[in-house]
Amino acid sequence: MSRTVLITGATGTVSTALRKALKGADVKLRALVRDEASADGLRQQGLDVVIADLNDPRSLPAAFEGVQDAWLLTPNGPRAPEHNMNAVWAARQAGVERIVRLSVVRAAHDAPNRSGRLHALSDRETERCGLRWTILRPHWFMQNLLNEASDIAATGTFSLNMAAARIGMIDARDIAECAARVLLDDPDRHHGQTYTLTGPRSLTFDEVAHQMSLALDRSVTYLPVSDDAKRKTLLGYGVPTWIVDMLEEYAQAYVTGWGNVTTDTVADLLGRPPRDIADFVRDHASAFTPAADDNRNQDRG
Repeated sequence: MSRTVLITGATGTVSTALRKALKGADVKLRALVRDEASADGLRQQGLDVVIADLNDPRSLPAAFEGVQDAWLLTPNGPRAPEHNMNAVWAARQAGVERIVRLSVVRAAHDAPNRSGRLHALSDRETERCGLRWTILRPHWFMQNLLNEASDIAATGTFSLNMAAARIGMIDARDIAECAARVLLDDPDRHHGQTYTLTGPRSLTFDEVAHQMSLALDRSVTYLPVSDDAKRKTLLGYGVPTWIVDMLEEYAQAYVTGWGNVTTDTVADLLGRPPRDIADFVRDHASAFTPAADDNRNQDRG
């Protein structure tokens, strides 16, 4: 009999990739979203959609009813442990058999960033919840580079407050495929495991820029900036202060070498190497390349 998998954060980067990775598998997918606007597009794709909010425990029972496996992704924020608690409690009450939880790299009670410390609280709760569980702790997403795509396309440069930090960055599609592997395997196979997921190598952003230059056949340059400069830019885009603070804490930790971590876990789970930065850039080349109309306008100028 097919198992029903509940996907929380269903429209986010990793959960969207997970839905694609599970397409065609012998599972029934149920997507949890917070509003009707998000639900429409998913229903058009043939998904069972439930509108609920991890912030509202009263909304959750219907989402978890009849579910065997829950993919648990809580948004970053000071209330993340509360949201995890609400989901875990709803899962227990509904008789869910397994939770596969998305955490963060090096989550720990002494992590040098509040996100890592908050995730550690949720990880521990998940471990003690009485259900089968697996925790995935991915490194910095390559997809974060898409936030710099407009600058790269327009000027051939991008700016981050990472100095010469070396990071074992990973493609979110690999995270999703690892999650799919766990969800499709027997529930006992990965029970009690915490997997740190990284890309194949640690990279500086100068090296990222070099790989972009090769893949795009145009010059791309990384321009390191100060924490204050990046903060001003992010706040100017309307990014919430809590998120800006969190990103700054990660950047400061990465600059000390804290992110220079790689593992073989993706290869062990998938039977193939994780995607390299060159693969990511080639697959997203259009995002980093000036539009045809822009090129024509430049030619006229």
